[in-house]
Amino acid sequence: MKKFFAVFAMFGILSFGLSQTVVAQDEVAVQTEAVDSVAADSVAADSAAVEAPVAAVEEETVGMHKALKTKFIEGDASFMSLVAIALVLGLAFCIERIIYLSLAEVNTKKLMAAIEAALAKGDVEGAKEVCRNTRGPVASICYQGLLRIDEGLDVVERSVVSYGGVQSAALEKNCSWVTLFIAMAPSLGFLGTVIGMVMAFDDIQKAGDISPTVVAGGMKVALITTIFGIIVALVLQVFYNFILSKIESLTTDMEDSSITLLDLIMKYNLKK
Repeated sequence: MKKFFAVFAMFGILSFGLSQTVVAQDEVAVQTEAVDSVAADSVAADSAAVEAPVAAVEEETVGMHKALKTKFIEGDASFMSLVAIALVLGLAFCIERIIYLSLAEVNTKKLMAAIEAALAKGDVEGAKEVCRNTRGPVASICYQGLLRIDEGLDVVERSVVSYGGVQSAALEKNCSWVTLFIAMAPSLGFLGTVIGMVMAFDDIQKAGDISPTVVAGGMKVALITTIFGIIVALVLQVFYNFILSKIESLTTDMEDSSITLLDLIMKYNLKK
């Protein structure tokens, strides 16, 4: 009987322990599911929070593009097309000048060092070959000076100065067209403004009323053409100032290289 009660007690203890373990596992599983649910909700909320600004930015970008396109169309094609042509032609001249000036830039220190090394050896033809194989106005000016190296320093100086003026004019080529379109763009915009005002007064005369609804159409054309004309002028002005800065840099290099070349030729003549 004692053994029976002992076995029964052991069976009860084991059953109670297993039930407690199962309950504990169930609680852990419930807690894990709750944590996972909270984490998922948090991740979803964060994703929504991240996606919301992105969607807003995309919507704003698309909205800005569509708004500009719509306003451009509303500004009367006869005048807005002229402003657009001024922008396209002005940018074409700007890009052409930027490419030309970028190709004209060289390492002047390296060029003058090569010329100095050739003249130090008495190799005038070698110095000329260096200039011929180098692009840009600086090399061209140095080549013109080396061609007259045996005619005296004064002749060389006049040749360098004269050819430097020619190269400076070549650098500034087509810049007058850019300034023309910078001036034309806002002028075309103001012309559209005046004509838009005339249209507004014509509408008032036809309607016999000065209500805002009658005037709105002509005023819209007037303001839109002015806005786009000023924007085109500002864009072209930025490119034009960049071009002027590159021309100024090249002109400075030409002047410095000319002075250095005269010094090198003077030293060459003294050694000779």
